[in-house]
Amino acid sequence: MNWITNVVRPRIQGMLTKKDTPENLWITCPKSGKMVFHRDVEANQFVIPESEHHMRIGAKKRFEIWFDNGSYEPIEVPDVALDPLKFRDEKRYIDRLKAAKTKTGNKDSVELGVGKVNNVEMVTAVQDFGFMGGSLGMAAGEAIITGMQAAITRKTAFVLFASSGGARMQEGILSLMQMPRTTVAVQQLRMAGLPYIVVLTDPTTGGVTASYAMLGDVHIAEPDALICFAGPRVIEQTIREKLPEGFQKSEYLFEHGMVDMVVHRHLLRDTISKLVLMFLNRPKGETVSTVPRLTSDETAATDAEIVIS
Repeated sequence: MNWITNVVRPRIQGMLTKKDTPENLWITCPKSGKMVFHRDVEANQFVIPESEHHMRIGAKKRFEIWFDNGSYEPIEVPDVALDPLKFRDEKRYIDRLKAAKTKTGNKDSVELGVGKVNNVEMVTAVQDFGFMGGSLGMAAGEAIITGMQAAITRKTAFVLFASSGGARMQEGILSLMQMPRTTVAVQQLRMAGLPYIVVLTDPTTGGVTASYAMLGDVHIAEPDALICFAGPRVIEQTIREKLPEGFQKSEYLFEHGMVDMVVHRHLLRDTISKLVLMFLNRPKGETVSTVPRLTSDETAATDAEIVIS
């Protein structure tokens, strides 16, 4: 009786009971089509080990692998009107925002943080494609501006990880207004003599590409990232021609001079920290948290020298 109770019955129940398998146990590589363990990809900074395909990652994960020991201080962004146009398509815009906030844990598509990267203090903005396609709306524009103003106040470099499908249609003209607003903030950062470095990740498109994402001092792209204004499908339908292989990808744009370098995710910390030290004229290994501010005349002279050279 004990044998039946303790051995046979549990085995029968085990055969009849469906075992739950975590949905994220495996990841299918978009490049090779192979299945890989999620934990292996996560341990490799969300880069597929064999194919080196760079997966899209959210703002919080990006901060964890970007800052020293994953330690950083979030920067609060002023509140904006959530649904200024009372927009509705298949569902209310306000409901889409609530769903995106629940899914990502973010307030909007751009998150801000300040911390040290290789002992160099930087203000960093990360655009999260998981939040409504990283679209640019009033809140995202305000976040970019707030981040740049924080960099000016702290006298640090400003680093942007761009990832976006473009302007947020649910906010209409108010979304498009963020393009000139962020451009003015970039100019203020430049007048303060502080470096602005942009990392273009997959995908960076639309109004973001047409504004602050292409106004950096240095433009770095992750491998095989789509970077464009209009997507390849739209262009092919418009011109009725087949585009070249790899058109609008990082490597193609690097070869044609649109980006300065293509850098593997594992090397971003070292590459950018060295660039910041170079821009601020500080020796390697020195903690950088402040930089002398330039006057507008000095900045203008510096810009003139660069143009002349």
